[in-house]
Amino acid sequence: MPDTDLLYRQPDRNLALELVRATEAAAIRAVPFIGRGDKNGADGAAVDAMRSFLATVDFAGVVVIGEGEKDAAPMLFNGEQVGTGRGPACDIAVDPIDGTSLTASGRRNAISMIAAADRGSMLDASSVFYMDKLVAGPEAVGLLDIRRPIGENVRLLAEAKGKPVAEMQVGVLDRPRHEGLIEAIRAAGAGTRLMLDGDVAGGIDAASHDGALDLCVGIGGSPEGVATACAIRALGGFIQTVLAPRDDEERQRGLDAGLRFDHVYDAEQLVTSDNTFFVATGITDGNLVAGVRRDGPVIRTESIVLRSRSGTIRRVTADHLVQKWLES
Repeated sequence: MPDTDLLYRQPDRNLALELVRATEAAAIRAVPFIGRGDKNGADGAAVDAMRSFLATVDFAGVVVIGEGEKDAAPMLFNGEQVGTGRGPACDIAVDPIDGTSLTASGRRNAISMIAAADRGSMLDASSVFYMDKLVAGPEAVGLLDIRRPIGENVRLLAEAKGKPVAEMQVGVLDRPRHEGLIEAIRAAGAGTRLMLDGDVAGGIDAASHDGALDLCVGIGGSPEGVATACAIRALGGFIQTVLAPRDDEERQRGLDAGLRFDHVYDAEQLVTSDNTFFVATGITDGNLVAGVRRDGPVIRTESIVLRSRSGTIRRVTADHLVQKWLES
């Protein structure tokens, strides 16, 4: 006989479909701020909506990866408890808007996202803000190594995928720190797709079998790296990361927190559970999901829902009555 109490304590597929309600709400509430230049206003509206919906979900969630410490409220802060407290105990990573700058400027690829896994399974890398990342699809598993020169990794992946290097597309955040990396990718013969923000969506795109990117590389936020790993475990893809402290003080904080430097963290070390969830709803149009649309009395959202244990990728299109949102 199955241990029904154990099953109840473990996150199941119903949780993913509950969490998508929270990302849908955050995305819808962010829409009035698209292109308005108000990053804080957009983020605040999305946070309020996500927090309200999470409060109705039957689970005992703890925000392991949020938007700062408690004194930064109204952000969903690290250590905040969410949900009703009944049901499975989970670590969650949240970003009501991954791409606040994209939203404020009206650019592509802004999403609202939540990742979840069994309690105690997510690496808490909050003491070190950045990590170097290498993300790709299943072909890269056992083949690529973040410690190799990027050109070598590009050539190896191109061979594994059976395509010319000249057709390889590599996503990189458009930052001054990546000038040398971008030059090396182009010198290897591959093309770059420079991302203004949102490397979570870029990483998932690179790991997806039908994605526009073959590889996503470079230094980005550590929280985003752990959240991406939840999705990668569901996609059967590849991720390696190395922590990138900005100074000696940050490095020491990481050491005090038990983090390892000059160490390659893979997907299983970033999230030790094999029962991970990743949900994201588009705010603006992007390669991963379409943005929020209004058509007369209806608001349409598109979301992606990933679960590692079942290996499923679901796309959820929902129509929401505008009147209900005006009343809420």
